[in-house]
Amino acid sequence: MNFRSLTRGDGVVIGAAALLFIASFLDTLDADGGDSDKLPNAWENGNLLLSVYLLGLFAAALIVVGRALPQPRKVAGLDLGQLGVGFAIAAAWSSIGAIFDADQSYGFFLGSGSGGPDAGIGLILGLIAALVLAAAAVATALVPALKAPLMGAPRPAAPQPYGGQPQGGYGYPGAQGQPQQGQPYGAQPQQGQQPYGAQPGQPQQQTPPAQAQPAGDFSPYWFAVPAPRPLYAEDGSPTPIAELAPGTWYLAVEQRGPGLVAQTQDGRRGVLQDTTGIQRG
Repeated sequence: MNFRSLTRGDGVVIGAAALLFIASFLDTLDADGGDSDKLPNAWENGNLLLSVYLLGLFAAALIVVGRALPQPRKVAGLDLGQLGVGFAIAAAWSSIGAIFDADQSYGFFLGSGSGGPDAGIGLILGLIAALVLAAAAVATALVPALKAPLMGAPRPAAPQPYGGQPQGGYGYPGAQGQPQQGQPYGAQPQQGQQPYGAQPGQPQQQTPPAQAQPAGDFSPYWFAVPAPRPLYAEDGSPTPIAELAPGTWYLAVEQRGPGLVAQTQDGRRGVLQDTTGIQRG
């Protein structure tokens, strides 16, 4: 899994899930004059535990795992992220019901004859965490600020000093070899030097210059995407064959109209239709 593909919205989801987990251990009821030793937490109320706290934690796990996987996984025709969003909304809705029905189990825990209880700190924090979780899950696909990478893409290697050898390997720019020192291919001999095998005094033949590449030729280069981008098959199929993730360098091998033909680390090739904001290595 590539956790560099996580967005800022996913970071908010993770934080809300952590708060929801902490709230599950706190008192769900707050009754003045009651026996505080009998106050329950979410783990003593199965209905509340399953419908709010565990459902919210499960929703956050689906959203994060669905984003980090290199290829989308589906359950019942839905992506893991979409399923997690639905679970997050359900957990938030259940927490609203629980906060208005705080005395559901009051008689069992505090006994009859006492006043109605108030919602405890566990229910209040659970409601806040569930609402933030659902809001972040929905808004990540709509708010550009939440779509930004959580950790960001690594910077390309710094330029090497003159004469230094570049470092790197596949998947990182700078792995191309340096030209060997010496007279380049097709260069003219220096003035006063004779070509090999020529007799002194003989007129020198001009060596034809090497033909330059046409300006329109495409030169492959490394690039990184600012956000997860789908990679489509070269035959024009609408189904993505892979997803390019931020933090990974890919090789652009061909210009295909406004898009690029990109190659992944495992050798798959496809068309990147959305090239806005890419970072060249």
